[in-house]
Amino acid sequence: MDSFRIDEIARRLLESVPPALRTVQKDLETNFRAVLREGLSKLDLVNRDEFDAQAKVLERTRSRLEALEARLATLEGTAAPPNGKTSGTG
Repeated sequence: MDSFRIDEIARRLLESVPPALRTVQKDLETNFRAVLREGLSKLDLVNRDEFDAQAKVLERTRSRLEALEARLATLEGTAAPPNGKTSGTG
């Protein structure tokens, strides 16, 4: 998760703190950020760039798979006898 989003979440958490506690705002804000970063770092997450790169790889792989499936279907169609039975059976 990028730094901007963490800062935004920390800011929202800080806004939910009662006004009497806002005198320690800077300390709370720093602690909120630290806790959020630590918690998020434990998750098995990837950033948007990595996700987009893998999505493109998957898209290319699907396209190649579809092309290979179509090619295989064509080859199987031309290799199979017209009656659908294999040769050598009586």
